[in-house]
Amino acid sequence: MASAHDLADLGTLLKQERKAARKERRSAERSELMSEQSAAEKSVPDVPIERFADFFRPWREFTPPTADDLAAFRAAVQDVEPLRVAPRADAGHVRPAPHARHREADELAALAASQLAMHPSPMSWDIGADIEDEQSYLRGGVSPDLLRKLRRGEWTINAEIDLHHHNQDEAHEALMEFMRMARLAGWRCVRIIHGKGLSSHQKLPVLRNKVRRWLQHKDEVLAYCEPRPNGGGSGAVLVLLRGSK
Repeated sequence: MASAHDLADLGTLLKQERKAARKERRSAERSELMSEQSAAEKSVPDVPIERFADFFRPWREFTPPTADDLAAFRAAVQDVEPLRVAPRADAGHVRPAPHARHREADELAALAASQLAMHPSPMSWDIGADIEDEQSYLRGGVSPDLLRKLRRGEWTINAEIDLHHHNQDEAHEALMEFMRMARLAGWRCVRIIHGKGLSSHQKLPVLRNKVRRWLQHKDEVLAYCEPRPNGGGSGAVLVLLRGSK
């Protein structure tokens, strides 16, 4: 009876024989393939390789058609009838300049808003008069014309925030978030409604002064002033912001 060692040797021998047979078969297939490729290469005729320049026709100087060419062309198209084309507009007509309708609408709206103020405060609205620091602010180096235009209502208000029913901490947080949104959105003019302090202790406008001090610490604030009575009066402030670069 064969032992386990003999069976292991027999298995190893069979594996080696199968491996050698696979090598011989692969070598024969490889030799056959190489012979077929050599025969195919020999059967292909020698064709000159096309160059990129061969795809272009040689350049010839333009020569006007001769009398014979014109006569041949007229003879070829003598039976052709022209198409009936409807009259067309003159393509060379100069188009009118674009009309800035939105800008004119903003200017008319600003003019109408300025005319609605029946009793403006002389301290707040007389152009050229000295304005109290609490009512208006102009950053150093900024042209006073911006503040004058802001008082006249020539800037379109892009957005507003109402700070009613906010304590000081809530108002400060809401105002800072609103200013961040204004900077990201590219707003130039906003209105902040802080109220006149009629419901506060001793009827003192607490948020009115604090909002103005907070605004003076923002680099993007160029100027601010109180709006006209119909726009909030002393209960609000118009703020002009620096444009995006």
